[in-house]
Amino acid sequence: MRKVAIHRPGGYERLQIVEAPDPSPGPGEVAVEVAAIGVNYADCVIRMGLYASAREFVGWPITPGFEFAGRVIACGAGVTGWSVGQAVFGVTRFGGYADRVVVPQSQLFARPSGLAEAQAAGLPAIFMTADYAAHELARAPAGSWTLVHSAAGGVGSALVQILKATGCKVVGVVGGPHKVAAVHGLGADVVIDKSRTDLWAAARACAPDGFTAVFDANGPPTLRASYKHLAPSGRLVVYGFHGMLPRVGGRPNWLALAWSFLRTPWFSPLALVNENRAVMGFNLSYLFHRQDLLATSMARILAGFESGALRMPAVTTYPLGQVAQAQRDLESGATIGKLVLVP
Repeated sequence: MRKVAIHRPGGYERLQIVEAPDPSPGPGEVAVEVAAIGVNYADCVIRMGLYASAREFVGWPITPGFEFAGRVIACGAGVTGWSVGQAVFGVTRFGGYADRVVVPQSQLFARPSGLAEAQAAGLPAIFMTADYAAHELARAPAGSWTLVHSAAGGVGSALVQILKATGCKVVGVVGGPHKVAAVHGLGADVVIDKSRTDLWAAARACAPDGFTAVFDANGPPTLRASYKHLAPSGRLVVYGFHGMLPRVGGRPNWLALAWSFLRTPWFSPLALVNENRAVMGFNLSYLFHRQDLLATSMARILAGFESGALRMPAVTTYPLGQVAQAQRDLESGATIGKLVLVP
């Protein structure tokens, strides 16, 4: 089989396609011939050598990738409920950029007939991240005002829909006029194009008393103001630090990274108590041991797709050989929706 291997951190040239032996499923595992692979910003951070769980769980060389879709080609001993030829999608803690993957059967899901392979491959990471952030952490009640940064991206697109499905009012923030219509189409009540509008003035006009929940993956550029614009008992949910990393070049600027680190706000527990606010963060790659949580989340997501409350954002596909271009485009911040590799 072919897979993408990164032997040491660096730029796009580190994404090497190599030949490797076909993997065989062990007890309780399923082998899948991969037809599509989701691309996530975390994959870019892995390439740069800055993703902590990649170093902790794998090390170098590493094959990035958290999600895939394809067909079952073999089942290990003790596997039940899966059969050869079945259309599936699933999650894997690294290793997804490959022609074939082997995963525990609990990390596999039947692909709904209404989802194409490329759509299914791009679903798990963004929707499970958004579902955990919204349902397990923020828990914003119906009717409350919420704000989603990077609302035209993968996780942002999922968050807008999930929050609307729970009855929240949603302000989506985007970085360019070409993204506004897409976020309105997802159901956002208000879309703020921060390239043309004063972001926080427009946000205050929507929610003068503050937001019940703000979802922020930008890091230092917006974290402090996101916290400031919470309502009493509001929750700031943090799931990334994209603003600390480059949009061009593919390599971290260590001086800029150090400056961003110094600009990152530190929230005093005393202030959190006195202001009655919460700051919450998570990384989905550290939650794979919670199979019950993953199953509950995916069941909720698939029910949303079945009811029509949720749908995949726009999907852009790239051949596996253009993996560097896919990551370059994703890092640029200009893309809308989800990027997917096709082996």
